[in-house]
Amino acid sequence: MRGILLFGHGARNPEWAQPFHRIRDAILAREPGALVEPGFLELMRPTFDEGVDCLVNQGATEIVVVPIFMAAGSHVKKDLPQMAANAMDRHAGLVIALAAPVGEAESVLAAMAEFALNAASGA
Repeated sequence: MRGILLFGHGARNPEWAQPFHRIRDAILAREPGALVEPGFLELMRPTFDEGVDCLVNQGATEIVVVPIFMAAGSHVKKDLPQMAANAMDRHAGLVIALAAPVGEAESVLAAMAEFALNAASGA
């Protein structure tokens, strides 16, 4: 069974995580049986490891990590692959795949361009 981990940096302000919960809710609205959890690098919970553990406890044997980042910086290029490798070591048989950062998807870039144009025309 495949799960989705919405991976984010984390912040001190708990309100910062609201978009992650809204993304999770949108996924569940489209796919009510989906296994989807957030997981944060630092400053927030659930941590990456806690998110992975939660998905595994729900029956996930494969997890796709979706970085909710604008681009692939060192957290995505260096930290995330190591965290994924460590999680696979902790959970025998678990397979973790890493998606590209959401900010690099053409559809997301197009939506941001549309938003910027609409914001500029309404200013």
